[in-house]
This record gives sequence, structure tokens and C-alpha cells, in this order.
Amino acid sequence: MTSLISTVKAKFLDAIRSVNPPGKWKVLVVDEHSQQLLGSVLKQFDILEENVTLIEAITNYREPQPGIEAMYIIMSTSQNVDRIIRDFSNGRQQYAAAHLFFVDGLPEHLFEKLTSSPAEPYLKSLQELYINFWPVESQVFLLKRPASFFSMFGPPRSDSAFKSARESLEEELRFASKMIVNLCVTTNEFPYIRYYSPTHPPLGPLKPHASTRPAPPPEGSSRWRTNLARGNEARAYESVEGDHLSKLLAFMVQQGLDEYKRANPDFPKTDRQRSTLIITDRSMDMLAPFLHEFTYQAMANDLLPIEDGTKYTYKFQTAAGVYEDKTATLSDSDNVWTDLRHMHMREAIDKLMTDFNQFMQENAGFKGGEGAVSLDAMKDLLANLPQFQEMREKFSLHLNMAEGCMNIFDTKKLANVAMVEQNCATGMTASGGTPKHLVEEMVPLLDSRDLHNSKKVRVIALYIQHRGGVPDEDRRRLYQHARLTLPEQDAVNALVHLGIRINRGPADKDIRPKLKQKPSKDEEYELSRYKPLLTTVLEDHAVNRLDPTLFPYVKDAPSLTPVAPSLKSTPSTGSQSLRSAKPVWHRAARPGAPQENRQRLMVFVAGGMTYSEMREAYLLSKALNKDIIIGSTHAITPKEFIDDLKVLELNGVGSRAMPNGPKEWRGQRPFQEFYDEMYYTRDAPPPQQQQQQQQRAPAAPSPRLQPGRSAVPSPIPSYASGNSGVGANGEKEKKKKKGFLRF
Repeated sequence: MTSLISTVKAKFLDAIRSVNPPGKWKVLVVDEHSQQLLGSVLKQFDILEENVTLIEAITNYREPQPGIEAMYIIMSTSQNVDRIIRDFSNGRQQYAAAHLFFVDGLPEHLFEKLTSSPAEPYLKSLQELYINFWPVESQVFLLKRPASFFSMFGPPRSDSAFKSARESLEEELRFASKMIVNLCVTTNEFPYIRYYSPTHPPLGPLKPHASTRPAPPPEGSSRWRTNLARGNEARAYESVEGDHLSKLLAFMVQQGLDEYKRANPDFPKTDRQRSTLIITDRSMDMLAPFLHEFTYQAMANDLLPIEDGTKYTYKFQTAAGVYEDKTATLSDSDNVWTDLRHMHMREAIDKLMTDFNQFMQENAGFKGGEGAVSLDAMKDLLANLPQFQEMREKFSLHLNMAEGCMNIFDTKKLANVAMVEQNCATGMTASGGTPKHLVEEMVPLLDSRDLHNSKKVRVIALYIQHRGGVPDEDRRRLYQHARLTLPEQDAVNALVHLGIRINRGPADKDIRPKLKQKPSKDEEYELSRYKPLLTTVLEDHAVNRLDPTLFPYVKDAPSLTPVAPSLKSTPSTGSQSLRSAKPVWHRAARPGAPQENRQRLMVFVAGGMTYSEMREAYLLSKALNKDIIIGSTHAITPKEFIDDLKVLELNGVGSRAMPNGPKEWRGQRPFQEFYDEMYYTRDAPPPQQQQQQQQRAPAAPSPRLQPGRSAVPSPIPSYASGNSGVGANGEKEKKKKKGFLRF
């Protein structure tokens, strides 16, 4: 299937290539967020190769260049529209002409403001790219909104806070829905939409409350038998009982897609069978975030200090035999990483050594060698490969990561912990029986001083879910055995805010969930028996067995017979009109390239997704013969999830994502105000202040001129490189101080 990263990269490049001024060269103007999006898929070199002579920040003072045309790739904010108008107002002509590319859809009132402004004569084209999301892997996208977890599941602190908490959540969901619509437009999909409708009541701010629900119906309305006869008031009053998180988000996405479809009647132009988008949330599967996983990517992110799932610092042995710190980027550009990341750790190590030995045999200088038979032997051989720097770094990185994971697995005795976890999660022992001795197996682990408390929290959380809740006294004893701190106890207690029953009384019955894990067919690994519930959802949907009461459709549902594919039409690529709705960014298929037209299945997990769920999307793509794309507000590790649970009742105060808690609620407002606040950037100081600051700072060395290019370096950092040396952030800070970078 086509990679999401490649799709977004091609979309940016096609936008840049569509501007061909008479003078060949052009200026690229960006804002802070569009700069980061560009940098996530393109290197600075890639941009400059497209006849871009200079990259400028729209917030900076820019010298007028009336002899050269400029293209703006910017967010659709009111401030950016004002800046564009300012570039061509009051006798000022910043550039010869302007080509506008908005990352998001541009609201009508801002479009009218542009076209009725003094800048209008200079505007040659305007396009909406609908590309505001983060493609982090070939089949994975993120919104990068970890703080949304607290607005989705955090309980309001008081009765008076319910109304503002719900309005704030609806604002967050509206923003998330816009980004999901961006994904659908970019992938050229108008999907059927299904959403998770759980059996538990709505959670967090969506919990029914007098301040957030409509007025009660008149007396006597309940005597009517039919829903229609009971009246709008009664239906509105009771509708909040089913206002689940996934439902609200799903209806907002449907509304956004319908609006886009009305503006673009020929959308989507595709010969694929119509896709389905399944929207669920973190409360659907509360077992997956706590389990120890032993596939390479999930295990490494759980046990190793990997930053944001991509940055890992390790000791690298140079050709001189000296060890130095090196920071690597784990991305799709690393073929060793993409080959190994979804393998069980044992298989990953075997493949790593097999590939390494094959690499040695294929190079003449090492023919005749016996190869590596262990990780230690491989480490010794790697020290003698100075002439193969790139492969040496890749093998050294993954050797270090695999070795680090296995050392922690052995020293922390994770096999014993994982066995208890698997028995709790699956409700079965490795031999297929009922786990009758869980407490006897669990208590020694909780008593152990060698086991970190975070591991104990995970075991207790899984045990409580296995039992469907435990008496308060039993839970208190578990806390005592584990010697949990108060914040750690808060993390377990916070499960109730995600729909988990933690307290069980004598009269409480067993909970029989509608959604159950299917018995695993893979019996090879006893410590990897549990599969995320998302696996069951996707498999059942693929064969039309997914319960429609548990996952209803928002609007229309597909018929059971295959839908005939629509005729493929070639999109236009040369529109120059100001409100071009034509997808000029589509790239024509290369001659001889295979036509990949498998049906797509898209999944969005609100409130965070696990690396095990990401893995299942890839594996099921092959098993179900569908192109599965998975996304979420953010990716989570067990440690990050527990840390967030600790402060869930505090609305995120003290969390990594929102250390100071939520911003003060300002009341209901137009969505554009929220959007402007999200992407607000302050304008740089006037030139006089800049000169004073530069006089205080040390003089910067003059950059070398390139033919046809300005001497001013671009503010775009190269985020897309596979590996980066340690100290890159330090260099960036130095350049900021010297005035090289524009932000």
C-alpha cells in the first residue's frame, strides 16, 4: 500500500512544483506549525531543489522582494490572513505575486476577507491542502494532542464545572474531527463511519448532569409508547444518556465530510471500494495499555528511554574504539527498523543476526568469516566495520536496543510478571485452563522489593479487571502488599473514570462484556497470548459480524454485496483559480507501477493508542487483504498511561502534556477563535529591536553562497533524516541565538 508519509510528502512537493513563476525562482513563506509539518516529511534540501531560493517565516520582518513571486504554505488562521493582507497594503508590495496554500480548509469569511482586501490583485492562486495531521509511519497518523486525554476522561471538579468541561471537550472533539477529515480528503476517501457505543454510561464531562442536559419533558410525556409521539423535549432530555465520546466525534466527522462533499460534488475520485472509518476510544480496551508486550517496537518503547517513540540515545563505538553518545531516529527510512518492529523479540534477534551475517558474507573483505553467533559476537564484529558507516550504525543501534530489552527482561524477571498479566488479561492459563491461583502467584510479586512499583500497578490493574472489581478491603490489602504511594493508588482508582468497575459488593453480578477477545491461534509464545480488542473489532467488521448495536453506523451502511467501484477519473493538476477545490496535488501513477486498489479500513482511537494496536493494524492488513490505517490523539506507553492516570482527577495538573492544567475556560466561542489560539504565533519584534538584539549577540559567520540562492539559511530543520548525531538540539539553539533560524 502507499505510505501515508509518501502521500503527504508528494502532496507538499506537488504544491511547491505547481508554482512556476517566469523568473524560475520563488520564495517559500511558512508559519511555525506548517514548518514542522513540512520538516516531518521533507528535508531542507528537498525543498530548495524545487527552485526555492529562500524560506521565510511569516511572523518575521521580511525585506520586500517585489521582483520575485512567493508561495505561502500556512495554517488557516485569522492572524495569517491579516499578515498576507499586510504584505500588500498601505503602499507595500512584499512580493511580485502570492500563491496561497492553506494546510487546512479556509473558512468562507476569511476567504472573503482576502478577496476584498488590497492584496487581491497580487493573489494568483489559492488552494486548501487538507493535510493537517501527522503521518508518523506508513500506516499510522497522530493528532499529537496528548492533553486531550484529560478533557475526554477527567471528571469535572465540581457540579458548577460540568457545563464548561463539556463545552471544552466539544471544542476539542471539533478540532479532532477536522484533522480526521483532513486525513480522509488526503487519502481520497469518503468512508462509511461506525463508532463504539459502550454499555457503560458516558464518561468524564459527558456524564449526564443537570447543567448540561436539556430541560426535562412535560409531565405525562412518558406515557406515550412510541418515541415519535413522546415529543422532541423528551427525546432531547434522554439523548444525553447515549452521548458517548466516540459517538460525538463520529457525528462531527460525518458533518465535516458532508460539508466537504457538498463543496466538491466529484469527491472522491477513486476506483477503490468505499472504505469504512471506525471510531473508538481508550475505554474500549483497558487491558492493552498495562500489558508487557514482547514484539520489538512495543517492548522497546516500554522498557527503553525512547522519546516520543522516535528518538533513542545509546552508546556507539567509533572506528577508533571510543564510545560516544549517539541519538538515532527510529523512522520508516530505517529499513532494519521497519523489518523488525512487529516481530517477537526472539524472532527479531534471530533476523538481526541473520541479516548481519549475510551482510558480512556479501562484502569481499569479510568473506570467509564465520559470522556472529550471539549478540556479543556481533558487537565485536561491528567495531571492525568502519568503511560501512551507514549499515554499521543501523546494526549497532538495533543491537543495542535488543540487548537492552533482553537485559531488563532477565534482570527484572519479567517472565513471571508477564505470565500473571497474561492469565489476568485472557482469563486462561497457558494450558487453556482457568487461572485458580492468581492471588498466590501475584502476592510474591507485589511483596518483592526488586520489582518497580509501576510494574505492580500494572499487575493490580489487570487483576481488578479480571475479577470485574474487588471489595474495598481486598484492594486496600493489594495496595499494602505492593507498598504503593498515594499517586500510584490514584492511578488504579482512576480506572473507574474509564468505565471499569473497581469496587465489587456481595450483590454485584459478573460483568459479561459484549466485546471479547478471541482465543489466540498462535500458541508459540505463552507471554504474548492476549491480542488487543481492536483485533476482534477489525476481524469481525471484515466478515460483517461486528455487532451493529455495539458499533452502529452514523449514516448509511454498506450493503452486504460488494459495491461496484466507480469509474476512475483523472484529477486536474493545473487549476489557477482562487478557490480551487480541485485536488491538484494528486500525483499520476508511474508507468509500470502496480495498481494498489485494496479497500481501506481506517481506525481512530480517541484518548491514546498502544504500540500493540499499531502492530495489529499492519498484521491485519495482510491477513484481511485491506489497507488498514490507524490513528489516535497520541501514542502511549504503559508508563505514560499510568502517569496520566495518576493526575486524571486533577485535570492533568502535573502531567507531562499539561503540567499547569487546562487553560481558563472563556465560554462558548466560534470555532475559528479556538483554532486561532491553537496556532497562535507572535510576530517578531520590529527591525530596530532586532538590530539591538543582534548587536548584543556575537557576530554570525557568513554562510557560503550558492548559485541562484540567497545567503540566508532556511528556518526549516531537517526532521526527515534517518539518524542524527547527539547535540542537534544544541546546534539549533545556537543558531536561534545567532539569527539563522527564523523562529
